[in-house]
Amino acid sequence: MSKDEENTMRILVATDCHLGYAEKDPIRGNDSLVTFEEILQHAQKQNVDFILLGGDLFHENKPSRKTLHNCMALLRKYCMGSKPCQIEYLSDQSINFADSHFPIVNYEDPNLNVGIPVFSIHGNHDDPAGGGSLCAVDLLSVAGLVNYFGKSRTVDKVVINPILLQKGETKLALFGLGSIRDERLHRLFLSKSVSMLRPREDVESWFNLLVLHQNRAKHDAKNYIPEKFLDAFLDLVIWGHEHECRIEPEWNSEQNYYISQPGSPVATSLSEGETVRKHIGVLDINHKSFKMSKIALETVRPFVMEDLVLRETSLDPDSGDIQKQIEAYCAEKIETMIARALREQVSQHKRQPTLPLIRLRVDHTGGFEPFALHRFSQGFVDKVANPTDMIHFIKKKQVIKAEKDGTTFVTDMADVLKEELEVSRVEDLVHEFFIRADEKNKLVLLTEEGLGHSVKVRSWTFR
Repeated sequence: MSKDEENTMRILVATDCHLGYAEKDPIRGNDSLVTFEEILQHAQKQNVDFILLGGDLFHENKPSRKTLHNCMALLRKYCMGSKPCQIEYLSDQSINFADSHFPIVNYEDPNLNVGIPVFSIHGNHDDPAGGGSLCAVDLLSVAGLVNYFGKSRTVDKVVINPILLQKGETKLALFGLGSIRDERLHRLFLSKSVSMLRPREDVESWFNLLVLHQNRAKHDAKNYIPEKFLDAFLDLVIWGHEHECRIEPEWNSEQNYYISQPGSPVATSLSEGETVRKHIGVLDINHKSFKMSKIALETVRPFVMEDLVLRETSLDPDSGDIQKQIEAYCAEKIETMIARALREQVSQHKRQPTLPLIRLRVDHTGGFEPFALHRFSQGFVDKVANPTDMIHFIKKKQVIKAEKDGTTFVTDMADVLKEELEVSRVEDLVHEFFIRADEKNKLVLLTEEGLGHSVKVRSWTFR
């Protein structure tokens, strides 16, 4: 081993594996486990010092016996063994693993033979609950397969004690924070009730790495964690929970640290973020420098998503057999998407599923009527993995738009959002609308705040 290798800590990074997702689906039921095995195989090939998981290892809070059994079998197969671990554990293990029956890192346990240690926090899908505040990751921990950390023991204050590791001359302070309800954690940050304890000695010589599992995108005023809330002494943040793969480290110029968002290796929703190519990362840390090398996953099911606006086609909504025409148009479009998925996303890996996920969003605004999907889906049963929900019909809402000169005209709600409002919250939309409204459209009985709250609650009801 060269001098540089002796001082380089190599970590495989992954988040949101969602083991057990759609396990009752005869086509997609095994996808998450197949890709998880690929991830563990990469850990062996890359000769990493340990694996770091950013939450949501399981899709369900109470995973099935089949999912739990398969997960434990894979961890035993790829992570147990006689390979010596080069990482020295420096911090107080009774504090780092205070909630464990065996408060000792598994590779130092004399009863275990661990080749590749796994460190994991919990996510919002596999968070602690019920008597004893236990989760599925606790079972892996007590079996000696995973080092579970980052559990907060109190509801009114969060204190994060780092795991202190050293390899050669490189020292790592690993901070972990398992998923907490975003509104509560947001409130705790605002009240200065979240603290991250730093090493007492040679404080500037440590590489500070935080792994957390929270909303990064703004869903509501407090339903996310702004990046500015995190301490500026951090060097790198591994952000779990968000499924879009943005694993290339992004610089935060305000707080002076990098953020890497590995994303989920399995698509759990038919959304745009899930269409981004899936990767895991190999993180090399040498003293205070680091490098994130991304590895494309080859067992991920192909997924193509496109939009179709019917009023932008040559189809006539007043035609007598318009529904049949729309059906034929969509069928042709889907065939093209299937061909694209097989052409662009199929790897040479023998375990990659070949039936792709397809999502076609059809905007039928303008007098077009949607057709029955059940019969249509039968024609694609052996061609796609999700024949029953390939097509999603949408219809844009229309609103009256008021100009400053008093003129009004009808336009699409989506156009208002895109061109002028540029807001992500329903409350802001309501407020902006009534700012622009003339006197006769001003609210009398309800306040703008009250109406905004009501619309917000109603919109969440229908999601």
